[in-house]
Amino acid sequence: MYDLIGIGLGPFNLGLACLSEPVDELDTLFLESKPDFDWHSGMFLDGAHLQTPFLADLVTLADPTSPYSFVNYLKESGRLYSFYIRENFYPLRTEYNEYCRWAAARLSSVRFGTTVEDVTYDHGDGLYVVRDTTGTRYLARHLVLGTGTPPHLPEACEGLGGDLIHNSRYLEHKAALQEKESITLVGSGQSAAEIYYDLLGEIDTRGYRLNWITRSPRFFPLEYTKLTLEMTSPEYIDYFHALPEPTRYHLEKQQKSLFKGIDGDLVDAIFDLLYEKNVKGPVPTRLFTNTALNSASYDAQSERYTLGLRQEEQGEEFALRTHGLILATGYRYRIPGFLKSVRDRIRLDGAGRFDVARNYSIDTGDRGIFLQNAGVHTHSLTSPDLGMGAYRNAYILAEVLGREVYPVEKSIAFQEFAAPKGTVV
Repeated sequence: MYDLIGIGLGPFNLGLACLSEPVDELDTLFLESKPDFDWHSGMFLDGAHLQTPFLADLVTLADPTSPYSFVNYLKESGRLYSFYIRENFYPLRTEYNEYCRWAAARLSSVRFGTTVEDVTYDHGDGLYVVRDTTGTRYLARHLVLGTGTPPHLPEACEGLGGDLIHNSRYLEHKAALQEKESITLVGSGQSAAEIYYDLLGEIDTRGYRLNWITRSPRFFPLEYTKLTLEMTSPEYIDYFHALPEPTRYHLEKQQKSLFKGIDGDLVDAIFDLLYEKNVKGPVPTRLFTNTALNSASYDAQSERYTLGLRQEEQGEEFALRTHGLILATGYRYRIPGFLKSVRDRIRLDGAGRFDVARNYSIDTGDRGIFLQNAGVHTHSLTSPDLGMGAYRNAYILAEVLGREVYPVEKSIAFQEFAAPKGTVV
């Protein structure tokens, strides 16, 4: 029997495992279906880096003394001085993945290659029963869901034939894509921009045509000013969570550029590369903004896709034919099937999504099942933010143990988000 079982092992639950490890009175177990830690390895492009600085690692913002910090990883790897001389706060994506693998290998509570089949609740003992695909049963007082968000495909592309790919599998299919006459990329975020820049770099030597389609009105840069970053704060969580549900859902749509935008330096690098290549003559590439993908078909004989597109501001429809198709269309949370037997113990909101409490719990008892990520509609941009992972984990541990093992910040922002009471003088 365990005090806490984490299901899924992305960075957030891995961070919780690291922070739980030294707590003597806490017995924890973390189950992951993959054979080893692997975080978006299909997007390990050369030079690709995190959009959060190295202090937003698994543990530091909750426990700067933790042996599982990124700085300690660099020290043990013999690369601390190199990182210091580099004078860049943002770890490479491959580097961050290796750091997470390093941390996972040092934990006694992690079990890879274990797929959860079902979760039930024993009312007599007040325990959750977790059963994996081998039939092994584990008992727990608390669960923390960290199953992540699977790749999302647009409705128009569901069941479409051919060899289209989601950007999560880009690297393994890059060579085959570059053999095609034309490649079309659909998407508007950082991953789409990284892929476009990568393919644009070899467009003149490989000879393909390259298109980039985005529904956004423009190629939005990630808003990264310091007062905006204060929205990743306990005060903003308190403010946002207390708003009416319709207001929160409205804001969720408006705030996407705060955590799904493109790194500003990359936007500039794309323009510079386009300029450089156009000096020698027109480059066979087209960029379409304000353009929605409404339909898609695939012709097996010509091995070519036909995309039905609409320029949203003009209301004009047009078609585009392409041989290669990359969908950088993000990820979307799905309620795990293994929760079917305990759905009566889980709170849902008016839209059928988890009704996540301020303390990150989603169960009717208020402290039984906690959620990692997947709470943008209740906790705003702090939900997917790596820098807030350590804060959330410190908060969850305090809820489980009834005391703060790691100090949980209550107030860090200079600005005020809610209206003050009465008259300001």
